[in-house]
Amino acid sequence: MGSASRLTIAAKGHGHSLQGQAQAYQGVVINMESLERPSMYVKTGDVPYVDVSGGELWINILHETLKYGLSPKSWTDYLHLTVGGTLSNAGISGQAFRHGPQINNVYQLEVVTGRGEVITCSDKKNADLFYSVLGGLGQFGIITRARISLGPAEKMVKWIRVLYSEFSTFSNDQEHLISSENSFDYIEGFVLINRTGLLNNWRSSFNPKDPILASQFSSDGKILYCLEMAKYFNPDDTDILNQDIEELLSELNYIPSTLFLSEVSYVEFLDRVHLSEIKLRSKGLWEVPHPWLNLLIPKSRIFGFAQEVFGNIVKDNSNGPILIYPVNKAKWNNRTSMVTPEEDIIYLVSFLSSAIRSSTGTDGLEHIMTQNQRILDFCAKAQLGVKQYLPHHSSQNEWQAHFGPRWETFVQRKSAYDPLAILAPGQRIFQKAISIS
Repeated sequence: MGSASRLTIAAKGHGHSLQGQAQAYQGVVINMESLERPSMYVKTGDVPYVDVSGGELWINILHETLKYGLSPKSWTDYLHLTVGGTLSNAGISGQAFRHGPQINNVYQLEVVTGRGEVITCSDKKNADLFYSVLGGLGQFGIITRARISLGPAEKMVKWIRVLYSEFSTFSNDQEHLISSENSFDYIEGFVLINRTGLLNNWRSSFNPKDPILASQFSSDGKILYCLEMAKYFNPDDTDILNQDIEELLSELNYIPSTLFLSEVSYVEFLDRVHLSEIKLRSKGLWEVPHPWLNLLIPKSRIFGFAQEVFGNIVKDNSNGPILIYPVNKAKWNNRTSMVTPEEDIIYLVSFLSSAIRSSTGTDGLEHIMTQNQRILDFCAKAQLGVKQYLPHHSSQNEWQAHFGPRWETFVQRKSAYDPLAILAPGQRIFQKAISIS
């Protein structure tokens, strides 16, 4: 196949791309889950790991590694995604402040490059390809195997939610927790705008520490910020765990009446979004457009962002959750292809909207897309130094701005590993060059 060929190839995982990134117009789409693959291999010992196919789902890896008392250390919020899919982006959840994203927790990859070569790569062997592919948006190769770092897995999780009325108090507490030596194992947060009967809704899964005070709390007409924390433990360690949690909570400044706690299994906690999926599927509300917007925002600009976006642009969050939490950049490897803002602490802010088909109201696709664009326009005008996560750009100039000083390296890597621009055309980063003879 030479430069005259129009063939393009995209690898499709579990089908959760937001803007057609896993499509190849008039090309070939490889269903990674359908590939015949060897079974998972779990290596125990001092440096445990699991070898898996690029088309394996994280939920299956969780169940297999737990048989050995182990599990991956860094997750996404939703586990029914493929390894190759998340490693081509980053893979971020509430454990990233401690362990970095999933792309930081990989020892080795097997990759099929755009040149058709099957190459095993790691930090020590073919390192440039290894770091190119991690967070590389599928531009340099298709991940066919991965060796994932593992750690000890506890059996239970203490799951905690508290509320704040002031953004600065909320963000200060989040930043305090991610910087503490002894902290929670998972730290996230979300924004709640004008949610009626909020704490009553929580009672189906969480227990209030003080039921009487909780029943008197009203969320109507307010912007509130929820800090969500989790601590993993084994049943024998419950007393020590409770002491640790009490100590950690005593350092925080949340609204006292809003402390809610739950105790669930490790699997139930990690697979929590899937339980919501089952409910939404039963109501026919899962297979709908999801015009999500994910942003990485420097710590120094998060307060200004929150004031404008949550105060003036987003009037409610009835279309879906708005996640917001900080991570330590010190835990991220800057050799991968992923780009982030240039500060030590950055915030992930995710607007996870679902649109109702054919609606022309505030729950319709057009309204949500317009709102997303208003947020992006504000970030650009205010020069916040924001980067999109799971990025979508429509021109090479926009991609060049996205990668900034790393654009040249990205182009050089494309030339080295996929010179004909065969792979992942749906990202719209590179135009396939066709030579007419």
